[in-house]
Amino acid sequence: MNGFLVRVAVAAAAMMLCSTSMTAQANPYTANAELSPASKAAHVHITQGPALELASSNSAIIRWTSNNPGGTDEHFGVVTYGTDPKNLNEIAKSHIRLNRNHPYTIFRVRVDGLQPRTTYYYTVDSMEGNGARDGVKSPIRHFTTR
Repeated sequence: MNGFLVRVAVAAAAMMLCSTSMTAQANPYTANAELSPASKAAHVHITQGPALELASSNSAIIRWTSNNPGGTDEHFGVVTYGTDPKNLNEIAKSHIRLNRNHPYTIFRVRVDGLQPRTTYYYTVDSMEGNGARDGVKSPIRHFTTR
């Protein structure tokens, strides 16, 4: 019986040592391990869109693709809009996290609080989490709600 107890004790000690050393290892994917900003792209440009993806009587979704802007992983798609193309004074933003391994980024921004059967004009841009714009402002486009 003593030999059996010794084997159980050795196995338990080995399991404790193994689990302790594994939990002590740093996990690079935890929220506390923030990566430094990636190099910013020399020139950010829209490769597709912007375009209306969906419109209802009181909301719309605008979508566009750009080359990966770099900078902070935390980014926002930004739509500046209004009913007068010379006075785009409303802003809608949607949060996104950049994927450093992708050469492009797809932005989708939901615009809420719109009026039915109304034409809206808009431009798009993107910005880092710190508020720095990427400088990818699009030409003015428009859509009409239902």
